[in-house]
Amino acid sequence: MKTAILILAATAVASAADDSNWPRWRGPRDNGSTEAGAYPVKWNATAGVLWKTPLPGKGCSTPIVWSQRIILTAPVDGQDAALAFDGSGKPLWRTVIGPERAGRHKNGSGCNPAPATDGVSVFAYFKSGNLAALSLDGKLRWKTNLQEKFGKDTLWWDIGTSPALTEKDVVIAVMHQGDSYLAAFDKLTGKLHWKVERNFTTALEGDHSYASPIVIRHAGSEAILVWGGEHLTAHDASDGRTLWTCGDFNPEGRRNWPAVSSPVVVGNMAIVPYGRGERLHGIKLGGSGDVTATHRIWKREDAGSFVPTPAEYKGRVFVLGDTGKVECIAPETGKTLWSGELPKHKSKFYASPTVADGKLYAAREDGVVFVACIEGKFELLAENNMTDRLIASPVPVASRLLLRGEQFLYCIGAK
Repeated sequence: MKTAILILAATAVASAADDSNWPRWRGPRDNGSTEAGAYPVKWNATAGVLWKTPLPGKGCSTPIVWSQRIILTAPVDGQDAALAFDGSGKPLWRTVIGPERAGRHKNGSGCNPAPATDGVSVFAYFKSGNLAALSLDGKLRWKTNLQEKFGKDTLWWDIGTSPALTEKDVVIAVMHQGDSYLAAFDKLTGKLHWKVERNFTTALEGDHSYASPIVIRHAGSEAILVWGGEHLTAHDASDGRTLWTCGDFNPEGRRNWPAVSSPVVVGNMAIVPYGRGERLHGIKLGGSGDVTATHRIWKREDAGSFVPTPAEYKGRVFVLGDTGKVECIAPETGKTLWSGELPKHKSKFYASPTVADGKLYAAREDGVVFVACIEGKFELLAENNMTDRLIASPVPVASRLLLRGEQFLYCIGAK
């Protein structure tokens, strides 16, 4: 059985970057974009909606898609759960994992982290500490609880860190005041492979991170890129040891600067937003030891985002600020190629932007989805009101746009 699963996993890796799948939060290339398909521009809560299906409780996780299965997490009667739907919105299965720990923030939940799949199993992580592996048919393969094993998190707000998948493990980053760590669990059995400390002395709340790890390559091998604790670090995927670290993101010791937005990787550069939307850093990947003095290529103190994670599309980085400013950034230099502004409103952007078919999709918390042309210049094309709060990021797959609201899962596209 284990051999058969390994063969399936090897086959799935080849299609992990297939644009017909969206296997994790930021898509098959961890960049929040796709170049395949033709995507809608104008719709509303009824017109242009191919289907919508009700959700059982408030969850904010972004859906994933594999082989036309749409999978997300949501609370069900006070329990953490994973749910799957087919391409027409029909429910396929619903699997309860364990007791829910409800969200604290108005735009948070106990189901903030997006699930991830390698095409063989689905991995789901929750604020409760529950971590589970399920088959694509919803059968529970194993589960564990990080907070029962290693202690409750001390984050002021709701866990948002999604799992990262290496060839062998599912990796979770827990970064807060106290014992911060990375932990890797065998994807097939749930056995703990390794756990390493990741602690840095920071200003108040600077050790809190809601960012998600990214699997990268270092010297030809798998590595895990981690942002939080005012440091960007790379870790060997086989044992968690630190390969390199870059600090000096907050030399003034500013308080209440948690890491919320995740980095985006473009070529050999990591673009790292920080400072509650006030700063943006360009860090060259690679090296060994402390690379702070050598690998920070550029730094800006007039651009960035606090909550939304930037998207990359055709070698450009698109930064969406919390209040709607959009900038197209050259990753090599950090220079702004153009900038634009979405309409001013008291509501803010918590969802990360998605780019598809040369268009940027930005979901505001009040349920309005903006569509803008971003190839060569910024041009606002449409404002689409879903009348349902939107915190999860839009998902583009096969010329269909999936929107996960508080009440419904929507599929937008041409009939």
